[in-house]
Amino acid sequence: MKDNNALMQVAEMANISNRYISAWGDEAHVQDETIRHLLGCLGYDTSSDDALLKSAEKKHKKDVLEPVLVIRDGEAVEVPLYLGVSARESEFNWRLETEQGEVLEGYLQSQIVRDERAEGGPLVFALPSNLAWGYHTLLITRKRRKAPYSMTLIITPSACYKQPALEQHKKLWGPSVQLYTLRTQHNWGMGDFGDLKQLVADIASRGGDFVGLNPIHSLFPANPEGASPYSPSSRRWLNILYIDVSSVPEFALSAEAQQKVGSPDFQQRLQKVREEHWVNYSEVAAMKMSVLPLLFAEFKTRHLDKNSDRAAAFLSFVEQGGDSLLHQAAFDALHAQLHAEDSNVWGWPVFPEKYRRFDLAAVQKFIEDNQDSVHLYMYLQWIADTQISEVQTLAEEKGMAVGLYRDLAVGVSDAGSETWADEGILVQDASIGAPPDILGPLGQNWGLPPLNPQVLEQTAYRAYINLLRSNMKHCGSLRIDHVLGLLRLWWIPKGENASKGAYVYYPVRDMLAILALESHRHQCSVIGEDLGTVPDEIVELLRDAGVHSYKVFFFETSKEDGGFISPAHYADQSMAALCTHDMPTLRGFWHCDDLKMGREIGLYPDEEQLETLFADRLKCKQGILDSVAWHGFLPAGVGRDASLVPMDSYLSEALQLHVAAGSSALLSVQLEDWLEMDKPVNIPGTVNEYPNWRRKLSMNLDEIFTREDVNRIASKLSEVRATACK
Repeated sequence: MKDNNALMQVAEMANISNRYISAWGDEAHVQDETIRHLLGCLGYDTSSDDALLKSAEKKHKKDVLEPVLVIRDGEAVEVPLYLGVSARESEFNWRLETEQGEVLEGYLQSQIVRDERAEGGPLVFALPSNLAWGYHTLLITRKRRKAPYSMTLIITPSACYKQPALEQHKKLWGPSVQLYTLRTQHNWGMGDFGDLKQLVADIASRGGDFVGLNPIHSLFPANPEGASPYSPSSRRWLNILYIDVSSVPEFALSAEAQQKVGSPDFQQRLQKVREEHWVNYSEVAAMKMSVLPLLFAEFKTRHLDKNSDRAAAFLSFVEQGGDSLLHQAAFDALHAQLHAEDSNVWGWPVFPEKYRRFDLAAVQKFIEDNQDSVHLYMYLQWIADTQISEVQTLAEEKGMAVGLYRDLAVGVSDAGSETWADEGILVQDASIGAPPDILGPLGQNWGLPPLNPQVLEQTAYRAYINLLRSNMKHCGSLRIDHVLGLLRLWWIPKGENASKGAYVYYPVRDMLAILALESHRHQCSVIGEDLGTVPDEIVELLRDAGVHSYKVFFFETSKEDGGFISPAHYADQSMAALCTHDMPTLRGFWHCDDLKMGREIGLYPDEEQLETLFADRLKCKQGILDSVAWHGFLPAGVGRDASLVPMDSYLSEALQLHVAAGSSALLSVQLEDWLEMDKPVNIPGTVNEYPNWRRKLSMNLDEIFTREDVNRIASKLSEVRATACK
């Protein structure tokens, strides 16, 4: 052990690191008190050193057979058994029940590859190496022992799936959008799945191969102003406010719903929310939730009561959704009722005590007494699932190589359905974030409870597998936010500030292998958002696992001279972008609107620091102009002095084409930059200072694609990508 004292010894066993390299390149040390708190969160007894060591010994005592073993293609299938030296090999048999329904059996004795029991290690035996991918059950029986020992054996591909176009090194492009920002004359005040269909058709017909989305996880329909897509109620289910109400089959059948929506008052409300520049979530939710229950009533009468095929499809969805769907629907129904009684009820921490956990008796009684209401939310999840499925089908029909790419948030809100119904997989006494860095000297606390890595292993990664399955449905690619979290996450004891955290490590090889298996099963390629402080050890792991890296042009600079790296030198297995949802738009960046706004809302109390940032920005802009000009993408009419050159459509187009000509397999652009918008969609580090996650696009989709400049940039992107660096 690196350190003799009990705390450090157990921290190492629990994969909590007592030091890390800071953003400034120094070695930083974690406080003992932080480590003690996090060990307590993981279930160790921290009352004394002696108690700590005893609880660690108990926790880490090996079972005869570990709960799970993950093996990649090409690796030997070697199973360790932790047995006493006196145990006779002749007493053991093995039986493997594969996911495909095959049964293989054999004697242990004939397949032993090594015996390390004398040194306190395992007895290791081998299984056939040509097993099919999947989740298999290994049973070991021992003479005179009633029950067999059991293990989940997971056999996986060595790398994630890639679409044929990606395998053939074709260079693809598409826009990444925040779905709620889309404007049309038929949505109800925020972008919805119907708008997404329209956008997919528009982009496909212009040569784009994907449309990227913000996380569309379920939020809080009863508290719609809790709008951050990165603080979801659950990552397993969908945001029902994205339902395109008029396209639900029951809408065409419900005279009551049509009458309501057609009334002058309702039409006026619709017009008003469509015209607003910011999404009015409360009004959108109020309108949708006044009509959707009418559609469910129609569905019950016409389908459920008559056992129709459509009813059977819904019931099958409910059965597949299992407990997780019940948790979500019960939470939303209960939250709606409590919020109607008191509008301050924003999440379960302020529910009446008797309702604060799913498994409490009062909650079970609520479900029994309010079945209609719970079933309504199940129906809405089904409708949302059906509508996004239709979008991906359309993308495939239109010949898009990828179609939708979805975004998996790094965690869930500590006030939503997943934490409310948690059975021990989440550590609710901690939250994840980031240690202090240059841009955030106080660090970041995201208020999201982490998954417990020890429980993940004990339960054969079931929660993680279900999470991937839910998010790889109905899309061609999945972006994993903060993919570094598969290696380690910065855990902060509940109630502390972000500087008092520590890195907790995860079984990254297993998690990447399972990611590869689910990726192949869903034919879904993977993009890993690997920005920020990237530990060396994960770069190679992600590359070998076939995960596309994320290259943001403004961050890709050379360590030697600080100049911009040519996009031709980006890794092929990557997605390139100029801007992201956490950055200013191209125009906002160029005109320093983010710095000016930061000054206004008090993000930069130190004027001197701000002046340095302005000076750095000018230097950065000059570097960009020089690089784009050197590569031959700067139009003749654009000046070469960054202090005098404004961001206009010519410079914007030049920058986009400069990155498009690079070697990244995928290129993501933003509609905001096509429309020369300046306001950001989100300012990291703000809560009430700026209306995050609400800013819409400046014009309707119909108008966007009639614009000559938009059609020109789309056409040029397709041209440049077709001849980009192979």
